[in-house]
Amino acid sequence: MGNICTRNCSYCAVPHGAPLPPDESEPRRIAAAIAALKLSHAVITSVTRDDLPGGGASFFASAILETRKAAPKCAVEVLVPDFSLRMEKAIDEIAAARPDVLNHNIEAAAPVYGAVRPMGDYAFSLCLLKRAAGLGLVVKSGLMAGFGESMADITQTLEELRDTGCSFVTIGQYLTSKRGGLPVKKYYHPDEFEAIKERALALGFTGAEAGVNVRSSYRAAELFRNT
Repeated sequence: MGNICTRNCSYCAVPHGAPLPPDESEPRRIAAAIAALKLSHAVITSVTRDDLPGGGASFFASAILETRKAAPKCAVEVLVPDFSLRMEKAIDEIAAARPDVLNHNIEAAAPVYGAVRPMGDYAFSLCLLKRAAGLGLVVKSGLMAGFGESMADITQTLEELRDTGCSFVTIGQYLTSKRGGLPVKKYYHPDEFEAIKERALALGFTGAEAGVNVRSSYRAAELFRNT
């Protein structure tokens, strides 16, 4: 749905502003690329499009269905925005297309969330994950560490994610991505990330990845298939 986001999160370097109309052929072209690359697991994501009816959920649903036709053996993971006030209808539409994984990143622990995502809503994102899990989808989320949160804050966020029915989680190191972006308050040691992963698994997550270089799509296929 283009490369211009309608949000302006302080951690992100994606351009923001007024996007162009989306290309209706994009879901078909995504599916063709997945088939040509012979992917076994594809992660499909987008910028946030608050300007579109439904927030662009129909594009995700179409991309899933087109991929099923073009590459039926490929697992499809969608990494979705929060769809603002149209969330329930949007998630229902995407759920009807039956992605293998629905991923929505919480992005940051609750105490620092407002500074990281001033146009987002922590509780609303939890509601999205809970609705998706309630519709029988395999649900995944992720967050970054290094904004000034404590280990207790990370644990609390993991607990709240698990309470939604979230099965998979990724935790990675925040790095400043643009001039004027939020500074890194803490650089976590690999041992600390290992402790975070162990805590996530102890809370009942089916799979967890945590580390300096972990991002929401890190080892996505392995996380889905081997746990």
